[in-house]
Amino acid sequence: MYERLVAYGGKGVSVRQLGGNRAGEMRITRFLHNRQVTAAEMMSTASARTCALAAGRHVLVIQDTSALRVDEKGLGLSFHPLLAVDANEGTTLGPVDNLFLTRKGGQRAAYKERNFEEKESRRWLWGAERAAVLVEAGAACVTVVEDREGDIYESFAFKPPAVEKLVRAAQDRRLADGSSLFAKADGWDEAGQMAVELPAGPGRKARTARLSVRFGKVEIMRPHNRKGSQRKVPETVTVTLVIGREINPAPGEEAAVWFLLTTHQVNDIADARRIIGFYRLRWTIEQLFRTMKTKGFAVEALRQEQDGPLEKLVTAILIAAVKVMQLVAEREGKGRRPITDILDPGDQPALERVNQDLEGKTEKQKNPHPKGSLAYAGWVFARLGGWTGYYGKPGPIVMLRGLTHFHAIKHGWSLRDV
Repeated sequence: MYERLVAYGGKGVSVRQLGGNRAGEMRITRFLHNRQVTAAEMMSTASARTCALAAGRHVLVIQDTSALRVDEKGLGLSFHPLLAVDANEGTTLGPVDNLFLTRKGGQRAAYKERNFEEKESRRWLWGAERAAVLVEAGAACVTVVEDREGDIYESFAFKPPAVEKLVRAAQDRRLADGSSLFAKADGWDEAGQMAVELPAGPGRKARTARLSVRFGKVEIMRPHNRKGSQRKVPETVTVTLVIGREINPAPGEEAAVWFLLTTHQVNDIADARRIIGFYRLRWTIEQLFRTMKTKGFAVEALRQEQDGPLEKLVTAILIAAVKVMQLVAEREGKGRRPITDILDPGDQPALERVNQDLEGKTEKQKNPHPKGSLAYAGWVFARLGGWTGYYGKPGPIVMLRGLTHFHAIKHGWSLRDV
């Protein structure tokens, strides 16, 4: 399934394409409709591989939600994956879990009256609970990383003790001393500075930003509007607020600023810089969504039925997209991972022959990685995807495009003796 997904991933995905012919189409259709095949079991198998890589590492578990089949009112099906990333190297380790969410109409009025356990927002706590499996697998530390939507009081109050939390603050919360979160931080002295590279975005050029960094402990009060819960919600939670604010941005550019809440101990400027660095790795899950969607596997265009076939195919695509991300992560060969982590050993001869055709005369046009390594394969796929070797680094879309091209070449290679 994975090989067929990447073979067609750069051009969207359909069961007819994946099957290759009528018989293949029917095999995949039966697979997707088989009740003994579940998305949960598929994800569990992928998660086991991730857990095997987690031992001894500090792992960031990045979670976020993305629309899958949603109308203009925001109603429909979304998915919420957990992605494990090495906190020190920034490399993608693999998926941890995935949750499908169905949002129906006519529920807004009663939403505030529900218990926390019944709300859709409980998915952020679910993610932290699921991330704990990496601790059981031997991870040295596990930190769950979330954007503003994950800034929920109960997620701090009820998180598993073995898991740390890092979230971008979404609201100016009440503090136990009578002040508010953002006003409290305004009175803190600068602890130090740091430089960060800001990538280009809509209406923004890439630039190096100089940040002023402050941090301190805060005791957050329980929100007034909390209703009943199956568990007693504590009156306060104590966390650390880390602030990174850009100094003197370029004319016409909005200053970058991050208000980050974390359960990690932050004792000095080095710790604060590390927390900001962890949060900046959150972009990895955005790259995953980009790989899965329009420019990659076009997952939002799938036409399978919900409540089974669609969720299974999306799960398979999620796992395949993560493998593409792993190729991107290993493009410089830092992890020294073998090619067999992604490809069949039998692909090696075709890969080496394609490499010979792609290499040029200059050093920048030669594959710098050893044969049999994942980085060697990644270099070939990047060149097939349009990367010249001179400018920038190949991203997931370029890598997927090259991987798709390679599978077309591989098909022809398999027919050479016919």
